[in-house]
Amino acid sequence: MADASGDPAVFSAAALPADPRLLPTLTNACLGTRLYRDVLHLNGVYNGAAGDTHRADVPSPLNVRMGLPGGRPAETFTLDTRAGTFSHVLRAADCTATHQLYAHHSLVHLMASSITIRRSAHATRPVTVQLQTPFVPKSQDLDLKQGPDFQGAHYVYGQTLVPEAAGGPRPTVHMLWTPVPPALTLPEGERERCWQFLTAVADSREEAERSYGEGLALAAAGSLHASHVQAWAARWDSCGVELDAPLALRKALRGGLYYLLSAIPPQGSPGFPFHGISPGGLSNGTQGEDYWGHVFWDQDTWVFPNILLFYPDAARAILEYRIRRLEGALHNAREQGYEGAKFPWESAATGREVCPEEIYGAQEIHVTGDVVMAFEQYYCTTQTAGSTPGSPQPCLLCPCSSWAAQHPVGSTQDQQLFREEGGWELLAAAAQYWCSRMVWSEEEQCYHITGVMPPDEYHDRVDNSVYTNAVAQRSLNFAADVARDFLIPVPEEWVDCAEKVKVPFDAEKQYHPEYDGYSPGEPVKQADVVLLGFPLMHPMSPNVRRNDLEMYEPVTTRDGPAMTWSMFAVGWLELKELQRAQSQLNKCFSNITEPFKIWVENADGSGAVNFLTGMGGFLQAILFGCTGFRITRSSLRFDPALPPDINGLTVTGVSYLGNKLQFSITREDTRIRVTACAREPPACPLEAVLEASGQRWPLREGQSVSFPTAAGWIQRCPLSHPKPGLSRV
Repeated sequence: MADASGDPAVFSAAALPADPRLLPTLTNACLGTRLYRDVLHLNGVYNGAAGDTHRADVPSPLNVRMGLPGGRPAETFTLDTRAGTFSHVLRAADCTATHQLYAHHSLVHLMASSITIRRSAHATRPVTVQLQTPFVPKSQDLDLKQGPDFQGAHYVYGQTLVPEAAGGPRPTVHMLWTPVPPALTLPEGERERCWQFLTAVADSREEAERSYGEGLALAAAGSLHASHVQAWAARWDSCGVELDAPLALRKALRGGLYYLLSAIPPQGSPGFPFHGISPGGLSNGTQGEDYWGHVFWDQDTWVFPNILLFYPDAARAILEYRIRRLEGALHNAREQGYEGAKFPWESAATGREVCPEEIYGAQEIHVTGDVVMAFEQYYCTTQTAGSTPGSPQPCLLCPCSSWAAQHPVGSTQDQQLFREEGGWELLAAAAQYWCSRMVWSEEEQCYHITGVMPPDEYHDRVDNSVYTNAVAQRSLNFAADVARDFLIPVPEEWVDCAEKVKVPFDAEKQYHPEYDGYSPGEPVKQADVVLLGFPLMHPMSPNVRRNDLEMYEPVTTRDGPAMTWSMFAVGWLELKELQRAQSQLNKCFSNITEPFKIWVENADGSGAVNFLTGMGGFLQAILFGCTGFRITRSSLRFDPALPPDINGLTVTGVSYLGNKLQFSITREDTRIRVTACAREPPACPLEAVLEASGQRWPLREGQSVSFPTAAGWIQRCPLSHPKPGLSRV
């Protein structure tokens, strides 16, 4: 069953894995299913109240198995990540039959399959392919009713049975599908024929019919699959990571990036409300499975940075998901007796807490800081023309002011998201929550956050989780910074709490205890304290960073969640301990299953499957670890460090301040090229600066700069802020 293909983008096998959970998934961020499964899911459609809410099962017409009568034909199963397509090929003496399946990458309400029969040159008799499908248009989560056929398609529609919150909406699902016959025959005299089968699923009959009709028209023109492949080609053309490394590592990287890109809104797709990314992706999440399709900090901390690096628009959609659920977060805080907004440990349709176990929803409060950190990263990377420090800034409350008239929306930090679409309200509400959650300690003369569960879920009801307190501090500092940018008075409480919150530190041992009372050597479930170094970038010396890694690496359980070892790898890369980084990166392969590179949450195979969180951590080890990328308020820093198995890498499509950058890095040299610049609003002219020498190079579109590999940063060129309407050379 091993994947023998030498192409890092193609995963093939002669047999399917015995565990059906490990079959490849087909998604486009709106629809998703797992291969040969009898249900699919529609983005954002949940059934059940509160802790029982789960992704609603929609019956799937795509679960079709193909066979040839007589004998045992050779067969191949292939996932082609370039084309976003799964293929099953049967080869007999007289024919070849190919079954292709895909979630269309631009018609996001459409999933499609085709069966092609091709006769061998010497054969003349009719060829029949048998088709088996268990499809029944019924669901335990939807009150489905049959409607009139549409252009040859059958039609059902219905609502979910139980709303998440009492009196809340019950989403409606409309589905059209091409009926699948029990057999297909290529008649005598024909060399080849292709049959197309379409499934359109949407929240309205009009959208389902529009998508199905458009799919039919493309199929009639012979371009349905070609349009899907073209959409994927455009996506790959605008981002990529190429490694000079062993094939297994290149395949793991490609698989992770493919599944993550499948989970975000496609480029140029018609707008639809995005409902977030769950640990197991859109293909999973039925009742009792993969956390019911709920959204965790996994989205904001583990997946988001990779998406932001390449696709700011998709990253924005993730933030918009959180903004639309701010009311639920406000409710969560009030319910627990606090002010502001507390984002839920598990989120679904409303933003209210839907975790079925009270302990996590009540105590794992660091998720609110994780959400804010994603907003901060977006804020720092989406500046474009901008204004110079100290120049007039807008009043957030006056979007029609003269400043706004002279500086179009988007000119600094995507002002529209923060000023007009709720971003600022979210930041302020999160800051208010943290202040209300802190208590003053007279004894220590600092603020405490008590009774929490840190990311390390082996411990609960601890006081002053170092990660929780540090991410709360960062949230408060960022909210205050944005207020200053917008000339809004900064509440004194925000500044006071940020300055005086306790971040545990053992001055004698020079390391960060995980929480008050932590004893060195206590087992830890997953990456926790090591996250202070990255992604939090909490100030510390290299010696303290090393001590944290040394302290927690041996006591972290080997079978913990898959993203853990990636963060140790990033830490060792920071310290230029390349062999130690390699050993941590190698541990990730225990969570990657063959042949389709499906990740399992835990190394023993338990937990969520198609575990996007683990893939996100692994990608960050490459995209942020090997490059040393760090997002700051003033720059995109780099400090490359390549572990022994990686001789070089090229990262294409890095988005920064309206520019697209390409980084080509070896141990000896680094080359940076601006491949594209936004025109509306105009991108910021950039320059590269080396840390040690201070040497600077302007970065102009279409030109490259190169230098011996060393630490430095990308920043906007000083005095490069022309008035709107003027062009740059």
